[in-house]
Amino acid sequence: MRLTDNDFQLFGLPERQVQDRAAIDARWKALQAEVHPDRFAADGAAAQRVAMQWAMRVNEAYQRLRDPLARAAYLCELRGAPVQAENNTQMPPAFLMQQMTWREALDDAADEASLQALDDEAARAETAALERARTLLDEAGDAPAAASQVRALMFIQRFRADIDKRLAALDA
Repeated sequence: MRLTDNDFQLFGLPERQVQDRAAIDARWKALQAEVHPDRFAADGAAAQRVAMQWAMRVNEAYQRLRDPLARAAYLCELRGAPVQAENNTQMPPAFLMQQMTWREALDDAADEASLQALDDEAARAETAALERARTLLDEAGDAPAAASQVRALMFIQRFRADIDKRLAALDA
């Protein structure tokens, strides 16, 4: 293990989108047991600082690998197609139209049933976009197209969070 290893190397996983969450969790626990600063208490402050760096690195990798969206974005970056969501908002025209339709539907939604129906639709779109990203990354090897899917997924997740806020406001 080296601090410069990518997350997949660090966890001993293949560089692909499809991963077994239980394997990721198990490897995280094993790595944490190896690098936890408490294991190095008798070795002095310097050893504990190094162990702390390792523990932080393992946790950072775990956060990316366990989340399918973060993992897809990371794979795009590793393959030379960073998502750059903050300054690249290019989306297919059909998805832009879908965004507008969803936003209008959210503005018009007045009750829990309509909000839940909208969330269900967005959840299906999220599942489909994640599958498209997986296909582009694991089968087609098209990281730039996968990065576009990741940007779409980011929008969908933000949109679903907005729906959750509206649902919570109804309960208040």
